[in-house]
Amino acid sequence: MAELRRITTYPIKALDPFERTEGRITEGGTIEHDREYAILAKPADEPYEPETESASSGDYINGKRTDAVHRLRSLFDPGARTLTLRVRGEIDSRTFDLEDRTELNAWLTDYFDHPASARRYTASGHHDLHKHDISGPSVISTATLREVASWFPDIGLDSIRRRFRANLEIDGVPPFWEDRLVADHGEAVAFRIGDVKLEGIEPCERCVVPSRDPDTGEVYDGFSRRFTRKRGETRPEWLDSDRFDNDFRLMTVTNIPESEWGKTLHVGDAVEVIGTHPYTF
Repeated sequence: MAELRRITTYPIKALDPFERTEGRITEGGTIEHDREYAILAKPADEPYEPETESASSGDYINGKRTDAVHRLRSLFDPGARTLTLRVRGEIDSRTFDLEDRTELNAWLTDYFDHPASARRYTASGHHDLHKHDISGPSVISTATLREVASWFPDIGLDSIRRRFRANLEIDGVPPFWEDRLVADHGEAVAFRIGDVKLEGIEPCERCVVPSRDPDTGEVYDGFSRRFTRKRGETRPEWLDSDRFDNDFRLMTVTNIPESEWGKTLHVGDAVEVIGTHPYTF
């Protein structure tokens, strides 16, 4: 039986994961605390309008643009609203208040050696497709992660999991099951996890991040080439969605309808595919 095995959020975009056993759906259709904060290459007093900017714009400091983020270890405390940071290889760590981010922003500016500030956006989080009102959790299967890990024997499953940074991991299904949650352009695939209805929209096109060691930022030579070749070789015969325009895609991006906001996902919830319906963005 397909079931939800893991719930992972990334409270600060590009930094370490926050594992949990349940996740409340916010008024905005994302999992609470997922990409709630992002680090921008701007001083704290410079205006920022997330509603009009793409989360993949050049204002963001993330793994796509600098490997320095990979050397930061982070620990998020949702109750205390604090963030603890440590640079890999160093013993000392610093804990910062996420409500008053003055000290955090000064530390980030010093670390990145240029203006940097942590910004909060609770409406839908700092997701790459939030301009299109798509900020639902990303979905992948445990079997898919194991299959991809088998393509890179010297990397390992945990590292593969941290490189691809999915929110929801589904067990009890075959590799690339999440591809079934993608239909053609103009359509979405409705599915249910527990009592929460989601819509599968887009197969996630990958960037440079999965090719980098999540701890050091070191690039795995030839990662993209090997991944693309193996993805093509293992492409399911039933997969015919026109959204798969290349083989450098893995993981399904979802939308959560407004009717589901306020509900909660739980590890162990059953997963059921409902069917396809019209959808545009």
